[in-house]
Amino acid sequence: MIPVEKLRQITTFVFDIDGVMTDGAVHVLETGEHYRTFYIRDGYALERAVQAGYRICVITGGKHEGVRKRLQNLKIQDVFMGSGGKSKLEIYENWLTDVQIPEHEMLYMGDDLPDYQVMVRPDLLATCPADACEEILAIANYISPKAGGKGAVRDVIEQVMRAKNEWLQF
Repeated sequence: MIPVEKLRQITTFVFDIDGVMTDGAVHVLETGEHYRTFYIRDGYALERAVQAGYRICVITGGKHEGVRKRLQNLKIQDVFMGSGGKSKLEIYENWLTDVQIPEHEMLYMGDDLPDYQVMVRPDLLATCPADACEEILAIANYISPKAGGKGAVRDVIEQVMRAKNEWLQF
């Protein structure tokens, strides 16, 4: 569990997609088109967080249009897809400058090496799914008992909202 006092500071969630919001699998159709599977309970938690006024940011190296549509349907405010040669750290730092939110109010969930440079920032609450790579597991402040695409996103959102007595507010 994340300390309640830390949870109560969180106003903003930053998530990766593949391996965090999805299980990391890429399904390929005969046409060559790719698709990913999202977990409905993670989506519900994301919707609840947006409705409660939390800021949600997604930073992913992928640029699949189906993923973009899913994020739009969830009303995710800040979406950065495809790095354009930039690291996640560079994208994150540029966004951080724009939004002016203190890092101690942020929870970041990543699962693989591209997330590492962001997750080692000392004021950030760094979290990961149970099936993250070894290097990410080693630096995470919290490891969800849930796998990526199987409830890890809901786990951290629910913990934050419960710490503020917001989860059961309808």
